[in-house]
Amino acid sequence: MKTYGLIGYRLGYSFSKGFFSDKFEKEGLKEHEYVNFELDTISEFPTIFEKNDNIAGLNCTIPYKQEIMPYLDEIDEEAAQVGAINTVKIIRSGSQKKLKGFNTDIYGFENSLMPMLNEKHKKALILGTGGASKAIKHILDKNSIDYLSASIETELFDKEIRYEQIDETLLKEHLIIIHATPLGTFPKVDNCPSIPYEYITSDHVLFDLVYNPELTLFLKKGQEKGASTKNGLEMLHLQAIKAWEIWNA
Repeated sequence: MKTYGLIGYRLGYSFSKGFFSDKFEKEGLKEHEYVNFELDTISEFPTIFEKNDNIAGLNCTIPYKQEIMPYLDEIDEEAAQVGAINTVKIIRSGSQKKLKGFNTDIYGFENSLMPMLNEKHKKALILGTGGASKAIKHILDKNSIDYLSASIETELFDKEIRYEQIDETLLKEHLIIIHATPLGTFPKVDNCPSIPYEYITSDHVLFDLVYNPELTLFLKKGQEKGASTKNGLEMLHLQAIKAWEIWNA
């Protein structure tokens, strides 16, 4: 039996578990299983190998995407630049094992967002400054797209602004708006980021990392103004496919 799994805190419904369990069933991979490993703290991470000798690959979600890094033997260069891990490859040699970390959110986000853009999309506004924004900033830098991040934190860092600074002038310049917080996730579907949606136009692209519900209030408000919209489901599928490629390379 080959065991794959997801490391997290309180996982509840897991996209990864559902995705890979369906994949194994459809492809007749009967000797494969996908398990949720709920950890109260990241210090419990090594114990999952003590209880299961068949772990072949792992995904990692919040709040451990950064905390897991000291437990790895090697980190992929691009993942190190981002400073977050969501995929771990277990490389075995006899009785020895090496853990190498990757970030497939980078691949998923880039290949989901970039096809929506054209030459007028030069600047982005990221709503949120948490861990999810790390891969986003990396891809925007990689594609020479300038950005600002809206923050609710007391202290502002480079390229960060407060939500109340988002006005008509700023939105006219920043035609890409990326929502990178859990706001609006089921069951609290009546919530959305506090921005002046009246200034959204058909030139805007709104990307929401939330995928449940499929149409968040953030995206709905964008569609009402004619903006192009996409949720985070395609990104999740792409990052999962990339993780599978890494595990089996």
